[in-house]
Amino acid sequence: MCSVEQNPVFRDLSADDPDPEVTEIESLCMNCHANGVTRLLLTRIPHYKNVVIMSFSCEECGYQNNEIQPGGAFAELGVRWKLRVEQPEDLNRQVVKSDYTCVRIPELDFEVPAQSQKGEVTTVEGIITRAIAGLTQDQTSRRAEHPEAAAQIDAFVSRLQGARQLDKRWTLELEDASGNCFVENPEAPRKDPRCERVDFKRTKDQDHMLGVFTREEVSENPDPSLLTPCDPSEASYEQLSADEILQFPTNCPECNAPATTNMKLTKIPHFKEVVIMATVCDACGHRTNEVKSGGGVEDKGVRFEVRVASRDDFSRDVLKSETCNMEIPELELEVGGRALGGRFTTAEGLLRATLQQLADAPGATGDAPGLRPGGIDRFIATMEEVLECKRPVTIILDDPAGNSYVQSLSDDGQPDEGLKIVHYERSHAQNEELGLNDMKTEGYEDS
Repeated sequence: MCSVEQNPVFRDLSADDPDPEVTEIESLCMNCHANGVTRLLLTRIPHYKNVVIMSFSCEECGYQNNEIQPGGAFAELGVRWKLRVEQPEDLNRQVVKSDYTCVRIPELDFEVPAQSQKGEVTTVEGIITRAIAGLTQDQTSRRAEHPEAAAQIDAFVSRLQGARQLDKRWTLELEDASGNCFVENPEAPRKDPRCERVDFKRTKDQDHMLGVFTREEVSENPDPSLLTPCDPSEASYEQLSADEILQFPTNCPECNAPATTNMKLTKIPHFKEVVIMATVCDACGHRTNEVKSGGGVEDKGVRFEVRVASRDDFSRDVLKSETCNMEIPELELEVGGRALGGRFTTAEGLLRATLQQLADAPGATGDAPGLRPGGIDRFIATMEEVLECKRPVTIILDDPAGNSYVQSLSDDGQPDEGLKIVHYERSHAQNEELGLNDMKTEGYEDS
């Protein structure tokens, strides 16, 4: 039986690929209403994401059109970015915007609504430049026909030009319900001193804008174009046993090719049950391992302080949930919970995963502008010293959901000298991020 070679659905855009898979579709020309040809290319832009490049051409009238659409999935949560533009280098920060990104500058009462512009990779200065170009596009005719409106636009354009020249400090706010929005941190891997990121749970209207519907909404308003969720009775949590491995089809997060995910329920001593999921892609070889908590959110958050100074310290088992933030004060490193995702590993494995992500970070290698290569290289060298036990550090794991765990090296299970555990009451902001403030646990049957 001959084997068929599988290629990734989204392949790197490269001149070395002699045979890119281009799909041609006969389609209507919107200019002369004759039949033209639309060409689709599924590719991957380095340091960005999967995209679908569409190119239309009509032989009858010569009309052409090109467009790019994202080829990846929406994030689980929306994202808000708030950047204080105070220095000239802030204007050069790279910004990734999707079709669903809303741009605001409160000091100028300026807003670009979501879905009013196509997604793009630009800079902070580029956002201002595009706004100025759009406002001044028809000013010549507007000054003749509507002089008062033209004068108001000229006054506002001068304010935008002042912001571009950084006459005074201002704030750039980005809100993206799809979660596909990014602002570069020039100080990476250190915490950004002038930029804040907050993840938020989408509202029902925002889900509908993205085409995301619940099972109840689909059953009440059946639409053949919508995907129907699977029946929970076919793969419920209660059906999992300690010795059973479930498999279900999924798509590779790297190349989007069909793959299989293995899922197993595991009991961690002195802690709780967790669900371990592993995916291996036969097309591109990408491997992922993820850990999900088998229970709900704990009553209190938990904070671990782990001293890593010897080989024995590296061998500690660590369960890090996707809501757990990591910090290493000696290296001025802060990592958000979703950066490394949920994983069951050791202290050494956690540090090596962080090192690997930094080495593969956009702008750290290659000729793409972005993060400062010198700073990243020095930080990676410092991390390697830590892994060689040449530099002791303290790993701080802070999980507001309380679903993380660090093994104690003492025989009685109590925290040893190198481990400090603190349980704390969550703040209102932490409850908001976990979606607990709006959760109704009593009387919901009557609502």
